[in-house]
Amino acid sequence: MLLPYLHAELIEAGCDEAGRGCLAGAVYAAAVILPPDFKNELLNDSKQLTEKQRYLLREVIEREAVAWAVGVVYPQEIDQINILNASFLAMHRAIEQLRCTPQHLLIDGNRFKAYPDIPHTTVVKGDGKYLSIAAASVLAKTYRDDYMAGLHQTHPCYDWDHNKGYPTKKHRAAIAEHGATPYHRMSFNLLGDQQLTLDFKTE
Repeated sequence: MLLPYLHAELIEAGCDEAGRGCLAGAVYAAAVILPPDFKNELLNDSKQLTEKQRYLLREVIEREAVAWAVGVVYPQEIDQINILNASFLAMHRAIEQLRCTPQHLLIDGNRFKAYPDIPHTTVVKGDGKYLSIAAASVLAKTYRDDYMAGLHQTHPCYDWDHNKGYPTKKHRAAIAEHGATPYHRMSFNLLGDQQLTLDFKTE
């Protein structure tokens, strides 16, 4: 049973990210403020849900949330500031878009770069503990999946519609054969143990 909030007396936003461990694509984050009486038996950590369940929940969250927003940091930025800082930045970008300002932030994970003037609490595996973080995980995951499905249309050989940019054998084999795209994170170990020179595939 997920908890509705940590601080009942405060306007609290849950935050989570998706795509941190991927070789390609942006990292997405979401921030969600749920009403105090929000209940949903299905809502859970997005990784515990089916794709169909995630998209059904996205509609519920967007309809019933007090406020929600999605922040994005693209591969070139990730390469410049590293993926941990990019994850924090994506959360900041989501928070700053909320139509009402939260008084407290619930952050999934064990580290966070403080957002100006809003206290926060980090919660390890928080997407399985708090409704607002679980809701954020659903939004971040589904919006990122939509983005990767779009990229797959122009770069089908990398199998992004299935692996979503994560380091599967098929994904790495395609990088070895076809080279990297501008959507790949060049600061990551794209080929794993294979030491090959990568050429950008720009067409």
